[in-house]
Order: sequence, then C-alpha cells, then structure tokens
Amino acid sequence: MPVYTFRGRNIRTNESITGERFSASAQALAAVLRREQVAPISIREKADRSRTFTLRRKVPQADVALFTRQFSVMLDAGLPLVQCLEAMAQQNPNAAFKSTLEQVRGDVEGGSTLADAMARHPKVFDPLYTNMIAAGEAGGILDTILQRLATFIEKIVKLKRALRSAMIYPVVVLSIAAIVVSIILWKVIPVFRTLFEGFNVQLPLMTRMVIAASSFLETYLIFMVAAVGLIAFGIRSYYKTDNGRHTIDRFLLRIPVLGEVFRKIGVARFTRTLATLLTSGVSILEGLDITARTSGNAILEDTILQVRKNIEEGKTIVEPMKQSNFFPSMVTQMVSVGETTGELDTMLVKIADYYEEEVDNTVASMMTILEPMLMVVLGVIVGGIVIAMYMPLFKLIQTLSGG
Repeated sequence: MPVYTFRGRNIRTNESITGERFSASAQALAAVLRREQVAPISIREKADRSRTFTLRRKVPQADVALFTRQFSVMLDAGLPLVQCLEAMAQQNPNAAFKSTLEQVRGDVEGGSTLADAMARHPKVFDPLYTNMIAAGEAGGILDTILQRLATFIEKIVKLKRALRSAMIYPVVVLSIAAIVVSIILWKVIPVFRTLFEGFNVQLPLMTRMVIAASSFLETYLIFMVAAVGLIAFGIRSYYKTDNGRHTIDRFLLRIPVLGEVFRKIGVARFTRTLATLLTSGVSILEGLDITARTSGNAILEDTILQVRKNIEEGKTIVEPMKQSNFFPSMVTQMVSVGETTGELDTMLVKIADYYEEEVDNTVASMMTILEPMLMVVLGVIVGGIVIAMYMPLFKLIQTLSGG
C-alpha cells in the first residue's frame, strides 16, 4: 500500500495539519481525513525508497506475541479497533512491524476485515493467526481470541528458544574449538617445525602427525573454507526442495538425544496449535490443514495431512498417528480418550503442557551433560597438541643432560 503525504486544516480550529499515511488511494485518504474533521488541501503519493528495505526486515514472533497481548487488553478496555491499531503502530520500535500495522490500519479503515487486512502480510501474520482472527470476528469474541493467540505464540517462542539452546551451545563451543585449533596449527606449529628441523633428529609419531596437520592446513586452508561454504549453501538449497526437506527432517529426528528433543517439540507444537484452533471455533479439518502448514517438520506435516484425510473419510484421528511412529503411545492413547469423550481440545492442551515441560527438562539435562563433555574434548585436543610439540624438547633436554 502506498504512502501519501497530506496537508489540510482542522475544520473546527482552522489549525494547519500535515502528515503521512498509508492508504489505498488519494481519494480514500481524503475520505478518512474528512471523517476526522480535517479538510484536505493537498494529497501526494510519497516515493519512499527506504520502505522496500524496511519491509524486508523480519518481525520476531516475540514482538507479535507482545502486540497481540497489548491489542487484546486495549480491545477489552473498549477502544475502537482502528484506534488500537494506530496506537500500537505509533509506539512500536520495530520499523518493519510499524509499517505493517500502519498498512493493516489503512486497510481496515478502507473497509477490509481485520483478518483480511492481516492476511496481506503472511510473513508477519501466518495462516493460523489470520484464521483465528477471522473466527474471533465472526463470533464477536476478538479480544478472547487475541488472548489465546498471545498465550499460544508465547509458548511457541519458548519452544523455539529451547530448540536454539539445544543446538547453539554445542555448535558455538565446537566452532570456537575449531578456530582455536586452526590458529594454533596455522600460526604456532610452523614456529616449532622450523625449530625441530634444526635438531636433525627423529621426531615422535604424535609430533609428526601434528606437523603434518599444520602443513595440510597451511596448503589447503582457502579450499577448506570454500568447501565449508559450498557445503552449507548446498544443504540450504537442498532443504528448499521437497525431497531434501523430508530427507533432512528425517535425519534430524534420528540424531541421538537431539532427535528426541526435536520429536518432543514437534508433538508439543502440534497439540498446542490444534488445541488453540479447536478452542477458538475453527473446524477440525481446517485446523489440521493449518497445523500441517505450520508444523515445522516435513515428517510431522505428512502425518497430520494423513490424519486429515482419514477424518474426511469418516475414520478416527488416532489410527494414522499410530502408524506414523512419530507420536509416543501415551499421546495416541490420550488423543483416543479425548476423541471418544468429545474433549479433544482439553486433552490436546494437557499433552502440550506435558511435552513443553519435557522439552525444558530434556534440554536442561542435555546442557548439564554437554558442557563438561565439550570442555574435556577441547582440553584433550589442545592439550594433545601442546604435548606433541614439547615432547621433542623434553627428549633433547634429556639427551643434553646425559651428555
């Protein structure tokens, strides 16, 4: 939606007013200004070169959760929808999110529903969000729906943080270890190599191995860095394909310990998302379709779509869940009980609560074990290099002392 600069006068006070607003057209903005008791004098479309860059910036889910929580409070207090959006846009520190909210407000002023206006920004408001907003508008319970959405997004953000904690710590420690070892092999070992060449003695096997590794790194360092970059690019490109996504997601689920964390996060996210949608009045078929698209794992997505197909055919929700081997037996049993008693949404919430706590406990335990293990590995590698370099010196000192 374009940005317009305008100049006008307040009809009551004759005060000059200037500003900028998002609007579908100059005529639509003129109509909005008149409703606000402002007589437009000039309205021009603004050529905003920085806007393209601004809108490309990502809006974190934590910011969306905070906006949703504040939005629900303002609506519950009785403030008009457009006024809420305007206030939220003005006080938002994220430039990309601010632009989005201003466009949403402009679309709502132009006659769009809130759900339709938000659906025009899928990178900020995903299908789950917009479908729940639509359900809230249809049922007249938008403030309640926003509260549920805020709670849901906050829990999803918490799960993502747990996932990052599980992956980032070992990656960072191992990366630092690789950098430290590379610097030692690249800069320090050649000094010892030059020194040892003057001894004209047979070096220990361990020392020869370290010197060989240093020579290899010196010769092929550029090629190794390029290879790492190409491998990372190749994996990323492969993951964008359907086959690559399935292969990599399946591999991640099979990684010892970490794969179990991914599985628990997938179960928690699936049950929380579906429970939130069902509680908000979204049909189970539409809820499963949205949940599949937002599952974050190709294997889980296939399972959810199979569940949806079964329900369309008049079958139960449990059977494809059992056949997939993705869900633990406890989950399928609880879902079966919920389906039988007609309290599926309540049972899904209980499962989500349990597995979110399980993720927290598993990640905490994993960090407790990983930290000393990684320190030991780093110590052994660096210590081994140091020992290898000093072994010939000790041998030389012993020889000179004996002589």
